[in-house]
Amino acid sequence: MAKRRVVITGLGVVTPLGEDLEPFWNRLLEGHSGIKTLSRIQGIENYPVRIGGEITADDFDPTKLLEPKEIRRLDRFSLYGLCAGMHAVQDSGIDFSKVNRDRAGVIVGSGIGGIETMEQEYDVLLAKGVRRVSPFTVPKLMVNACAGNLSIQWGLKGPISATATACATAGNAIIDAYKTIQYDDADVMLAGGSEAAMTKLGLAAFCALRALSTRNDAPTKASRPWDKNRDGFVMSEGAGVVVLEEFEHAKARGAKIYGEVVGVGATGDGCHITAPDENGAGAAAAMAKAIKEAGINPEQVGYINAHGTSTDLGDAAETRAVKVVFGAAAKKVAISSTKSALGHSLGASGGIEMVITALALSRGVLPPTINLEEPDLEHGCDLDYVPLVARQAQVKYAMSNSFGFGGHNTSLLVGKV
Repeated sequence: MAKRRVVITGLGVVTPLGEDLEPFWNRLLEGHSGIKTLSRIQGIENYPVRIGGEITADDFDPTKLLEPKEIRRLDRFSLYGLCAGMHAVQDSGIDFSKVNRDRAGVIVGSGIGGIETMEQEYDVLLAKGVRRVSPFTVPKLMVNACAGNLSIQWGLKGPISATATACATAGNAIIDAYKTIQYDDADVMLAGGSEAAMTKLGLAAFCALRALSTRNDAPTKASRPWDKNRDGFVMSEGAGVVVLEEFEHAKARGAKIYGEVVGVGATGDGCHITAPDENGAGAAAAMAKAIKEAGINPEQVGYINAHGTSTDLGDAAETRAVKVVFGAAAKKVAISSTKSALGHSLGASGGIEMVITALALSRGVLPPTINLEEPDLEHGCDLDYVPLVARQAQVKYAMSNSFGFGGHNTSLLVGKV
């Protein structure tokens, strides 16, 4: 049977640069940074890292969408994901009361899940005993809680699941949702990722890995992918959800279409639990698979929203992977890392970045890699990383890469319709 076409019809985010799509997009293009000194976590004065992409009340107001009672029953990661999904559905204009809800589903994952709830309830257990632990603990902390709450929000009864592949989580979720529609198991899917691991333990755990930037005195300058003076990634939080829809289904209801998912790739490195393959072999294979499925040549890809975390190993490996896949065209493709402005939101990053990729494609503007002042030429970082300022560019195909601990690699290719 012929595979069905899958298009993107709705976009939703919750980020350190805001939750409303237009202001978020404008701030990103203008080169704003969402990285700040952390204020929510208490007792981290002696931590080596005290900065991150923290979402504050200025960035996000869940009471615009949910009642206080509903908010209290959600871990922060589910709250971010549910609200991002509600924004995406609103943006899509879809009315689920007029859709066959047996053929509408959700695949939204999280790399870590409800760690804030786990920490809070463990403190309750130690201080007050077993009988005082909340009965909402498990429904709040489980990794599939966000996907479940999204399906409940509209009574969706199609495929519902959650991925958990570290920083590739949202990429894998979107791939799975794409294939679900492609093979006629659904007509509409919400897909993406959500993360809220900015907690005392979460931050301490990443500090222990010694992978984070320690630029505490200059938070907005801390995330600097491919820059010679980068010193690690910046931990962040948030959610990104897209509405995927079968092409004819979207056309029939007059939906606006941001782009078509034309190819995907998912691979494993099979070499280390945290470090990428130093030659970028797994990342290259994922990109090559996406391009092959799309049936295009590498030089037709005009933009890559890179994984680009601002780590020595990761930035160099991804650059090598692009060179392997694109060959002579590697220096012609525009590449940027929006983690320079948003930080690395772990399992949510691929969802947020798919939203950004769809906007870049549909609007003809490429977001910049801020803080890239001196490329790390010593380690081969010599490609076109759209440094410092946004760029007008009409591209036909755009790619979004996400790579995760465990050796997970995903690449998503979107084309204009």
